Amino acid sequence: MLDKKAGNLFSFSLMHALQKTKGIDIIHLDTGKRLGGIVRYCARKKNIPYVISLHGGNLAVPKEEQETWTEPTKGTLEWGKILGLWVGSRRVLDDAAAILCVGKDEYTSMIKKFPNKKVEYLPNGVDIERFSIGNGPSFRKLHGISPDSFVFLTVARLDVQKNQLGLVRQLPSILEKIPNAHLVFLGHVTSKEYVETLTTEAKNLGVWDRVTLIGGIPYSSTELVDAYHSADCFVLPSLHEPFGMVVLEAWASGKPVAVSKRGGLVSLVSDGKDGVFFDPESPIEASTSISSVLCNLAGNPDLQKELGKEGLKTATADYSWDTITSRLEKIYRSINENSFS
Repeated sequence: MLDKKAGNLFSFSLMHALQKTKGIDIIHLDTGKRLGGIVRYCARKKNIPYVISLHGGNLAVPKEEQETWTEPTKGTLEWGKILGLWVGSRRVLDDAAAILCVGKDEYTSMIKKFPNKKVEYLPNGVDIERFSIGNGPSFRKLHGISPDSFVFLTVARLDVQKNQLGLVRQLPSILEKIPNAHLVFLGHVTSKEYVETLTTEAKNLGVWDRVTLIGGIPYSSTELVDAYHSADCFVLPSLHEPFGMVVLEAWASGKPVAVSKRGGLVSLVSDGKDGVFFDPESPIEASTSISSVLCNLAGNPDLQKELGKEGLKTATADYSWDTITSRLEKIYRSINENSFS
């Protein structure tokens, strides 16, 4: 399980396992670079196809943020480049039997870049049944959140990209109209410096008592489901976002969602039907700001109910794992038929 952001790893144990394992008809790859190169190398040796899913949304990542990923390696000897050349890490996309895109932006880009290759839009799915029932009051009690609070929940890495800081900065304005507002940030920490900045900002603004920070909860934990059911509204204030799987989880939990009008979220959410958009960089006084949109939603119980109902319908109809798995199986069969025809 790779739970860190960015990186370019190499694994001899993975190469050994792929080379020795028998009975493989197709390999599904979920990462590129050198680990992807290992799969490419072994697949070619075995004369079997491989497909790759693109999850990262690198097309939307600002150049300045990408540079922070490689900052620790500057001025050092990166011996891994030799291994990358050996396994063909730069040809992972070129030699894949199919490219599966989680985000619509990447799908459009890959279609243009590889006009003669099989490129499919295959979004993430969600376990509708699992997220349908949770114990919100228990979660609130566990984390000392008042039963009377209007909880805005964000489930995402604690990272610059996810922009929890932008939400904190607009919290004083939100509290003017929603005095019982409370922010809950749940996610793994990928930047300790960012968390320190977030904490300091909340304290300086005098709203730290209205913010609850919770480290990453294992995906398999029932506490994760309880977190969604503890919320009155789910918020994803990302500065860029390739897809937004947490939106599916919020929908499956029957919660109204408010999200940034950015990246894959634009094609995922239907504004005013199963969610509402805001501009994460709009000034507080703007009608499109985080504060304005959240205050409008919090003050409209009927809208909250309607968005939650329609979100659940969307998740059930288009994003259940049964639906997504069926589509993936068809892609696998198509590739195998072409490979052995």
